[in-house]
Amino acid sequence: MKIAIVGAGAMGCLYGAKLSTTGNEVWLLDVAEENVKAIVENGVAVEDNGDWTVYRNLNATMSPEDVGPAEMAIICVKSNYTKEAIVGNREVFGRGSVALTLQNGLGNVEAISEVIGSENVIAGTTGHGATVLGCGQVRHAGRGKTSIGELDGRMTGRLREIEHVLEEAGFETECSINVMGILWDKLLVNVGINALTAICRVENGRIAESEELAGLLEAAVREGEEVARAKGIVLNVDDAVVHAKEACRATAMNKSSMLQDILKGRRTEIEMINGAVEREGKGVGIKTPVNMVLTRLVRFEERR
Repeated sequence: MKIAIVGAGAMGCLYGAKLSTTGNEVWLLDVAEENVKAIVENGVAVEDNGDWTVYRNLNATMSPEDVGPAEMAIICVKSNYTKEAIVGNREVFGRGSVALTLQNGLGNVEAISEVIGSENVIAGTTGHGATVLGCGQVRHAGRGKTSIGELDGRMTGRLREIEHVLEEAGFETECSINVMGILWDKLLVNVGINALTAICRVENGRIAESEELAGLLEAAVREGEEVARAKGIVLNVDDAVVHAKEACRATAMNKSSMLQDILKGRRTEIEMINGAVEREGKGVGIKTPVNMVLTRLVRFEERR
């Protein structure tokens, strides 16, 4: 399969590297010239539990014209740049191309659909964790399941084909008839972890260890649960707070992507995570004061 990875950050490099090992034609698309140059010259280096593997059987470019139409484009850019990335890389979407989003937060499906049509979009989440160590260098920081689904809940042939491609590359994958529930499952994990780690400058595990921070996690996630119920979203987890705390412990030594952004002086995805809960809450008449405060504190940190 010809696969374009839009966004050669931590997750884009991880998925691109693994997918390049099973006969796929993989292209990494990125806006950072230094990053692209490093990948072209040296491949992608992945560190996993102290062991390094270099993947060279893949391509990298800043130009979508170099890639041309791909059978699948995996969208791995930060959520706040989604629409810009799809518009800027329009050449990789031909007739029959499908876009798979594995991004954090809400709004990505809608942003992609505006440009290429919702019928060409598959939604998904990933439980894998990755951290950029340098240009073309990433740490595989945690493993989890990749979940994908059609927006209308159908179990289609193309969905099964993508599942096979991902499984073959070593990504445990499931097809879901309730992908919006899965997106909210992942959203509520991020709602509980990301903003708190960014504000307090701590690794994920510290949230579950601290009575004060664990209490804030619970309050933020419960607000998100209430909004999801009001919107008719059926979650796939029995208790979103328990699920978020389990994620804290499973990724105890990880620095969340939002913390990494704050430490590097970059814009975060706060508007698509806690900010999204606040917006969606207003839409259904539910107040979300904890998520409102967390959103504003992260905005302040961004400006600093």
